[in-house]
Amino acid sequence: MKRFHRCYYFLLCFMLFAAPAIAAEEGRPVPGPHDSLIVAGTILNSQGKPIKEVTVNFYVNGSKVELEEEVSTSKAGRYEAELSLPSGTLPGARIEIEAGKPSFKTTERVALTNILKEKTDEAGNVSYLAHHGFTLQRSITPAFWIATLVLLAVYALIAFELMHRTLAAFLGASMLLFITYLVGTFNSDYVILTFEDAMHAIDMNVIFLLMAMMMIVGILKKTGVFQWTAYKAYQMARGNVYALASILMVITAVSSAFLDNVTTMLLIIPVTIEIALTLKIDPIAFLMPEVFASNVGGTATLIGDPPNIMIGSYAKLSFMDFVQNLSVVCAIGLVFTLVYFIFLYKKDYLKAQVGDVQKMIEQLKEEYKITNKTLLIQGSITMAIVIALFIAHGALHMEPSIAAMVGAAVLMAISRVDIVEMIEHEIEWPTLIFFIMLFMVVAGAEESGLIQVIAEWVKDMSQGSLVLAILMILWVSAIASALVDNIPFTATMLPIVAYLTTVIPGAEQGILWWALALGACLGGNGTMIGASANVVTVGMAERAGYHISFMKYIQIAAIPTLITIVLCTFWLLVVEV
Repeated sequence: MKRFHRCYYFLLCFMLFAAPAIAAEEGRPVPGPHDSLIVAGTILNSQGKPIKEVTVNFYVNGSKVELEEEVSTSKAGRYEAELSLPSGTLPGARIEIEAGKPSFKTTERVALTNILKEKTDEAGNVSYLAHHGFTLQRSITPAFWIATLVLLAVYALIAFELMHRTLAAFLGASMLLFITYLVGTFNSDYVILTFEDAMHAIDMNVIFLLMAMMMIVGILKKTGVFQWTAYKAYQMARGNVYALASILMVITAVSSAFLDNVTTMLLIIPVTIEIALTLKIDPIAFLMPEVFASNVGGTATLIGDPPNIMIGSYAKLSFMDFVQNLSVVCAIGLVFTLVYFIFLYKKDYLKAQVGDVQKMIEQLKEEYKITNKTLLIQGSITMAIVIALFIAHGALHMEPSIAAMVGAAVLMAISRVDIVEMIEHEIEWPTLIFFIMLFMVVAGAEESGLIQVIAEWVKDMSQGSLVLAILMILWVSAIASALVDNIPFTATMLPIVAYLTTVIPGAEQGILWWALALGACLGGNGTMIGASANVVTVGMAERAGYHISFMKYIQIAAIPTLITIVLCTFWLLVVEV
């Protein structure tokens, strides 16, 4: 019995004296009167951008406070923690705080000096408030070098066509995740990209917009309207090959502004080859001007070229923003391009054997006619509504993908198109998967600090000058997009341009985004691998028996590409600045 009383006595002493101390150390509410300290703040990187998932630790008189839940920052870089301490601990105790995250240097412990007393309630509990923000510096860890090597490897595999670009991006993204969980579990210096961050990195607005537009175009293809348009071009030219080449270029450019340029080329190439063979001239004399015009026309709008879709989604730019800032310079560029190619292929056009023009028109009229007028009317109305929603999406605060998705869904419903067939044959799944995996690869470079290093370098090189920044982004984008596919390059540049837009005086109006769009889209004209439309055109010409070598493509496209980039330079510096 006495033993029981002694145990009870020790238990009571523990509850009165030891338990509050342990509870305070673990951050749990202390029974009875206690001091409550609420600490909040924001954690930024050296560029002034918030950092998410930063772990924050607290120390009281040198002892770490073990909280029930780990304190980490939100997407906005904010953190908040409440510490329960024994009554009378504050304000005399030394409260310290530290923050850390993989790929960043862990801060040294900092003592809170701005602890303010807020109130004392009826039970004697005293509440205190404190605020402390951090700026974390990047740390060059193994994760940085691995992310850099993977990004460069993906670029090399795509540029030299050592494997399909989708497989290259898939392999790169998989390696980043695999290393993070295989090695990073044991050493945080190898944490490159978590699965959660990878999922957040995928821009579903881009994916759904491309997918929905593929569906709409797939339905319109069934009407024969694109082939009919080519027949009309020949009819309007009335046997004049110069006029025919000009009309085909204009049609291709306008179509590419509202459809993606890859789809436009897929539809117009077969008809163009047939017309060229009928005229007894080399189809390349039509195809090269068309693909060039396709990239120029696609640059003018949000949905015309994949880089623009990515830029618009990332920077929250509307359809009309692109039209207002890029359509005029693209129209001028198209005129220069048209004149250049007419003179370049003048000898080929003079060799054309026009023959009986009226007979040819009748033949094309019979072969390329509208095959489904009802579906064409339905598709035209739907497309008009979708474009109207694109124009108004900024005012509606609606993502462009929503307009495209509702258009595709309604059009398939009213036209009774087989959705299974549509999904299997019209949606370019390799392209969509390429985008998804590419977003992950670039996110790995951003999370590990590579993008930040590049952004700081561009800022230092431009010396804070808006003019130098415009020239650097435009020309570097143009040259790089000619050497590698402009899609991965644009994905890499998005966070860099976003940072420069906030730190360079005068750039807040968005002119650097237009420099990136013009450089990436028009620079892609320079080589056969610079843009997806180029690759498609070369491939289809090859299958038809007309080879276009890498060097031949450069010889044809280098000068007009240079002309359009020079034109854009003057436009940005004289009109936009």
